[in-house]
Amino acid sequence: MLPRVPLAIAAGAALGYLYYRVIGCRSGVCPITSSPYVSSLYGAVMGYLLSGGLQGS
Repeated sequence: MLPRVPLAIAAGAALGYLYYRVIGCRSGVCPITSSPYVSSLYGAVMGYLLSGGLQGS
């Protein structure tokens, strides 16, 4: 794995959690932002995809 991929995953997870804390979902019916775990996982996946992790070597 390239060094940028783990950094992008960690940054995405942190941004996902930050999104949950700052914006979140007050009613609890939002599938992504109602849980800090799901929001962080979603951010990590997005960080992985945006880093080019699927391109291979």
